[in-house]
Amino acid sequence: MLTALLVAAMVLFEAAGDVLITWGMRQIGAVTDFRPHALLLTIGRVLRNPSFLGGIGLSSVRFAAFLILLSYVDLSIVIPASALIFVVGTFFARFFLKEEITTQRWFGSCLVCVGVALASSR
Repeated sequence: MLTALLVAAMVLFEAAGDVLITWGMRQIGAVTDFRPHALLLTIGRVLRNPSFLGGIGLSSVRFAAFLILLSYVDLSIVIPASALIFVVGTFFARFFLKEEITTQRWFGSCLVCVGVALASSR
């Protein structure tokens, strides 16, 4: 039960963190100037962006769940289970970021689910 809860937390927090980081970076805008001073200014804007910081916080919670899982579950189980992040991330991108997801991408996400099920069975 604890394992399933930690895997769910790991998947949901990472996908939500990725959405917030993406949202924050879209607020910042495209990085096109790579001169050192311009990069420092961009980094300053990024580090003051609440969406970006929230995403980092959620990703940190994901990492904590990952570490706890690794303390008692085999890595060969944790890694495939963490692949569910791709599926949930695709779902979140579609519904929170309003991204267009092609049928081919949805099919690929379903294949990830099949792969997780196969890799997780004992």
